[in-house]
Amino acid sequence: MKPGDSGEQIVAQNRAASYNYHLLEKMEAGMALTGTEVKSLRAGKANLREAFAEVKPNGVWLINCHIPQYLPGGPFNHEPLSKRRLLLHKQEIEKLIGKTHEKGLTLVPLKIYFRDGIAKCELALARGKKDWDRRQSEREKESRREIKEAIYKSRRR
Repeated sequence: MKPGDSGEQIVAQNRAASYNYHLLEKMEAGMALTGTEVKSLRAGKANLREAFAEVKPNGVWLINCHIPQYLPGGPFNHEPLSKRRLLLHKQEIEKLIGKTHEKGLTLVPLKIYFRDGIAKCELALARGKKDWDRRQSEREKESRREIKEAIYKSRRR
């Protein structure tokens, strides 16, 4: 690792989240994992495509996150789609309980990464986009792309 690096190694990202949701507030949570789950994550294998987080009074749980079995794990392997506990402070959990009971808000995992050797999950409080919101986002992205291209061409002349 070079000096100045943040020590962050991204394992999995949910790129579709920003397309399907308005991301309102982001937060970082630790993950309670078994040994074979950590080894599988270190190998860079995980899928967040259909994952979501559920807030309960006893904690926050990551559901539907696929972490494949670690092949040399043998009989001590984990279930690929098991619920995984996310570690947050009590005040953060209470705040999330209040916010997720609002109409249309959900917790979406954005990425799983290692920071200084510890597995973390970035969560976002999100509201689902309607079809017209998605089309509007595509139009804005296309116009930004055209503007950048025009600026690039004008500087080349």
